[in-house]
Amino acid sequence: MKQKSEILNKVYRFLSLRPRSEKEVADFLKKRKVTPFESGEILKVLKEQKLIDDWEFTKWWVEQRETFKPKGKIALRVELRQKGIPQQIIKETLTCINEENLARKAIAKKMEIYRKLCPEEFFRKISQFLSYRGFSRRTVQKIIFEEEVAKKFENDKI
Repeated sequence: MKQKSEILNKVYRFLSLRPRSEKEVADFLKKRKVTPFESGEILKVLKEQKLIDDWEFTKWWVEQRETFKPKGKIALRVELRQKGIPQQIIKETLTCINEENLARKAIAKKMEIYRKLCPEEFFRKISQFLSYRGFSRRTVQKIIFEEEVAKKFENDKI
């Protein structure tokens, strides 16, 4: 029993760093050479204590991305799949995201640097950056069009 409580304490420390998906905790236990039976028992205890919940984890993950490092739905979907989140949870969570607002937020810091470039280079850089961050082609094109219109308007004012 001592071994089980030691393992549980290690899991509690692991969970204290940030929320985790069920798969992340299962992988953690597997690395620690915990048997599948014990692992199942520990996961059950953690679920009962509401310390692991894939729905809550997914909401938290998306909020963190929106706040600190905006990414598009494509990138978020990949990250969440890697975390072992079921497709249905991912699908329902990502329907609430406004990808265009996230794209604007993602390029906000880059705009001052990019605005100094020639128009072709400017739009190429925006496109590459947003694509790299996992934004859809449609979103990238819309943002580029908005920036193109804004740039023309800015040039007409001068």
